[in-house]
Amino acid sequence: MQIVGVVLARDEDVFVERAVRNVAEVCDELLLFDHRSRDDTPLILQRLADELPHARFEAINDPRVSHHRLQPYAATDTWVFGVDGDELYHPGSLAVMRQRLEAGEFDAFWTVKGIQLHARAVNDDGTATGWVAPPARSTTKLFNFAALESWDGKTPERLHGGTPVFSRTVRETYWLRDEQPWEQAPMRCLHVCFLRRSSRQPEHQRTRVSYVERIADGGRARLRRALGGMVGRPPDSWWKLNKYRQGDEVTLPIDGFFP
Repeated sequence: MQIVGVVLARDEDVFVERAVRNVAEVCDELLLFDHRSRDDTPLILQRLADELPHARFEAINDPRVSHHRLQPYAATDTWVFGVDGDELYHPGSLAVMRQRLEAGEFDAFWTVKGIQLHARAVNDDGTATGWVAPPARSTTKLFNFAALESWDGKTPERLHGGTPVFSRTVRETYWLRDEQPWEQAPMRCLHVCFLRRSSRQPEHQRTRVSYVERIADGGRARLRRALGGMVGRPPDSWWKLNKYRQGDEVTLPIDGFFP
């Protein structure tokens, strides 16, 4: 069994190094992709690839390339772990998760979802404040490629869209949410989507529009977004503001996320 981590980043130079380092030890391979960043993200990812012997960096113009690079792992004993530049995993919780993957505990499932905190603030007392997923929408991505024959079709970026073709019957999703409270949960993730993620990001912008949102928008929305960017007021992400802020706001300890 191997774990292949795949990072796709664009203008994420505030947190992307921590995002990569927190998952580096649990992964057997690390694929680091930069999609046309204008900040220091590609420099950071290249430096990490030079340092980490199991990491490879590639600058891409089309995010679909990041999914194409995963196709050789279909039908192999591989779990593909998708990590965004604003997703900080707890390294200790990933070590526990790897042991369970090696034991075959989740082989009957297509995906595994971990608990996540969509943070609007990282506090000075070692806590973070935000909304827990679930009930908010989860972005964690761990896929069982051993169950695949192929994954082709319209894939706008890695692990999105397309048509997975399975070689055997698998159950859809295993949710880790019901197993442990936050402090002991395996594969727990601090999602800093409501914090400033790039040195180029305006201070007043709460959360950025994702690539999938951008390509799904109609012409009027794209024009409005372009005009807002020209005057230094890019729009916030409707999806994140509405899907990631569900349930009660909570404050949770984040010991170990910033070792």
